[in-house]
Amino acid sequence: MATIFDLGKLSVEIVTKDSDRRASSPPKSLLVVTPSEPGSYHVVLFIHGFFLHTLSYLQILRHIASHGFILVAPQFFTIFPSSPEEDIAAAAAVCDWLPEGLQSLLPEGVTADLDHLGLSGHSRGGHTAFALALGHAKTSLKFSALIGVDPVAGRGRSNQVSPEILTYVPSSFALDFPVLVIGTGLGSQRKSLLLPPCAPEGVNHDEFYRESRPTCYHLVAKDFGHLDMLDDGAAPLQKIACKCGDEGGKDAMRRTTAGVMTAFLKAYLRGEGADLDAVVRNPGLAPTTLDPVEYRLKSSALAGVIRSKL
Repeated sequence: MATIFDLGKLSVEIVTKDSDRRASSPPKSLLVVTPSEPGSYHVVLFIHGFFLHTLSYLQILRHIASHGFILVAPQFFTIFPSSPEEDIAAAAAVCDWLPEGLQSLLPEGVTADLDHLGLSGHSRGGHTAFALALGHAKTSLKFSALIGVDPVAGRGRSNQVSPEILTYVPSSFALDFPVLVIGTGLGSQRKSLLLPPCAPEGVNHDEFYRESRPTCYHLVAKDFGHLDMLDDGAAPLQKIACKCGDEGGKDAMRRTTAGVMTAFLKAYLRGEGADLDAVVRNPGLAPTTLDPVEYRLKSSALAGVIRSKL
């Protein structure tokens, strides 16, 4: 069962595609991480965090793809950061491009299954993913699962980025598909007195989970920070501002993040729920400490909180 925290059996191919003026071009430059072995695979759109690059997530994306998913990661940040509204509109445009454009980028024999589409994002990209799912930009495709990786919606409760999607009303997100929120225990802590935390309380993973409707899950990597799931050497300037966990545990943090995402995607895109059920019932299977682990299913009798034994 613990194999979801290790690379899967499928070989993986990395494809990049720049955006240009041709009609067939994607609206934004893309990083596509796909199984190279013939087959039909579900697609997951992954949105990077503020001032970050898609290549910073390569280990996580490769991990998930090796378990049988096609990851499509558009690059929004170039020289200057884009606005949240621009990111949401761009994400919708990429979604609308997928049915006609994605297949041409895939290896021979690999087919994109867009009938059950996953949506995910990290940091402000998590806000973008939730905003897109909530309809702040229209897309022709429908989503079947949503993942926020330490999502952040602003600098504080009274200083949300636009659009202000957090309402501070429990279960207020009008979403009719399952949601996974992965949080970090150190993201809400300051690295220094001069800098704000990278994932402040009131606009971080706790509130995203609180406002999600069943079915939803919340798993927190207790001993790690907001950028610890990135590849080694990624985002050195941002890491100056964000409190981090033990350097020696970063690979375990990446494996935990990718493994939990894989389990959730298997459950709600492929209908294979055994791995997710095992992790939720026994968080000690993960390479890092997950505490708390919370979930609310559509039946109120199937809800709970699991805390690690410290």
